[in-house]
Amino acid sequence: MTLNKTMKTLIATAMIATFSPVLHAETTEQPVVKQAEQQVAGFYRMKLGDLLVTALYDGPVNVPHKWIHGISGEEMQDVFDKMFLPRTSDGIQTAVNAFLIKQSSGYTLIDAGAAKCYGDTLGHITENLKASGVQPEDVKNIVVTHLHSDHACGVATTDGKMAFPNATLYAPKKDADFWLSEEIAAKQPKEVQIFFDSARQAVTPYQAAGQFKTFNEGENPIEGIETVQEFGHSPGMTGYLVGTGENRLLVWGDIIHSHTIQLKNPDISMEVDSDEKAAITTRKRILKLVSEGKLWVGAAHIPFPGIGHVVKEEKGYSWVPTQYLPLENQ
Repeated sequence: MTLNKTMKTLIATAMIATFSPVLHAETTEQPVVKQAEQQVAGFYRMKLGDLLVTALYDGPVNVPHKWIHGISGEEMQDVFDKMFLPRTSDGIQTAVNAFLIKQSSGYTLIDAGAAKCYGDTLGHITENLKASGVQPEDVKNIVVTHLHSDHACGVATTDGKMAFPNATLYAPKKDADFWLSEEIAAKQPKEVQIFFDSARQAVTPYQAAGQFKTFNEGENPIEGIETVQEFGHSPGMTGYLVGTGENRLLVWGDIIHSHTIQLKNPDISMEVDSDEKAAITTRKRILKLVSEGKLWVGAAHIPFPGIGHVVKEEKGYSWVPTQYLPLENQ
């Protein structure tokens, strides 16, 4: 064997010896990593002109059957069967959503979820806010559509502190005058008084810090956010319209609790409506407004992310949810 061939053989042998552990490692069966059995974080972002809207998921909740007025149990079951939707003994499942608006002036949170005021399935707004990359300390303003517990309890922590320590909390004056009144609360049945209690507990830390304000009908407390009167479900319920031109979104309050039945028949009301007739009238007006104006809707109680359009049909309306898209494609 020549010297040249001998050197080549030695080099080849050395290379095999050097890399054989790597080759062996690559062929060794690796242990299977168990996937986390949970959903991704509950936030969804959408561009709206110069604004950035983030839907935040608080969790699911059941609407008791007895709360739903204007439709029989058989009719309701038929609708839900056709829509492949669950209807359990606990009621009809719906969502609780809130919406974060990023303006050049800062972050405004519209509604804040239920915290632990409404059962263990809710109370995820803060964790989903953090998952979206925004800290509670970053929120400058909070506006609530109304002071029911599933919209307002989330502004405070379970130990009675401000969940958003740097934010000013705004509520419609007509709603605050009702739900924060001890005199009105004293005249209510015990099962209703808990709604008054939760409203007071939510706003108390902000009142103590001088960071709670109310506004009258027609006033716009946050620049760039227009208020829309939605009285009925709650005495002072108010929606918030953001954006300009074709890029407008109305974050409504409890206009709809179940999109599968109330869009097809807006005359179906809820036992928890403060004034059922007024709630029906408001629902019809708002559905007409958003469908004719082709507005985006941010809905508290439509399946997450609760963003979409309302379309007029021959009978009633239908819901067209937003499609998932990366921000760069919106």
